[in-house]
Amino acid sequence: MRLVAGGATDKQVADRLHPPPHTVSTHLRHAFTKLGVGSRVELTKLLLEHEAACHK
Repeated sequence: MRLVAGGATDKQVADRLHPPPHTVSTHLRHAFTKLGVGSRVELTKLLLEHEAACHK
């Protein structure tokens, strides 16, 4: 999630973590559903809010 929130594409995540890009896409869709977000922008906002709350 941090790679995606940092602006990485599915292919860039796959290159870094070694699963096929399709697998990255599938995992992202499942994570979006679980987290109740619909886009990478919403995911980034959620991650930033979470990290800010954890560092208080």
